[in-house]
Amino acid sequence: MAAGDEETRVLLRGLLRLHHFRVDGEAEGASGALALLRTHRPDLLLADVNLAEGSPAALVADARAIRPGLRVIVVAPASRPPPVMGVAGQGPDIILLRPFRIRQFAEAVRPSPATAPGPGSLTPTG
Repeated sequence: MAAGDEETRVLLRGLLRLHHFRVDGEAEGASGALALLRTHRPDLLLADVNLAEGSPAALVADARAIRPGLRVIVVAPASRPPPVMGVAGQGPDIILLRPFRIRQFAEAVRPSPATAPGPGSLTPTG
């Protein structure tokens, strides 16, 4: 999980645990998130657009280069236009606009039947 703001990390961590995901690590910025991704090999990366360093688009592209099958969810404020996430096919699987309902969060993090690895495993990188 990656988010520049500590309160956002606490909120996202709590929501992930509520939905039975193991949170292997958290980072404030892109470089910390990528280091966690290399170490823990998660199935899901959850990142807020507000990172302490690095851009969400670069984080997503680099994360996909490290772990091609990784599911990526980016959380962004609905009050601003969605972030531009680079070239087609390299963006996140989902951009979840906040404020969101808990049900929307649950639907976003739930693996599709085709990609479900088993019990939830998430390495927060951010």
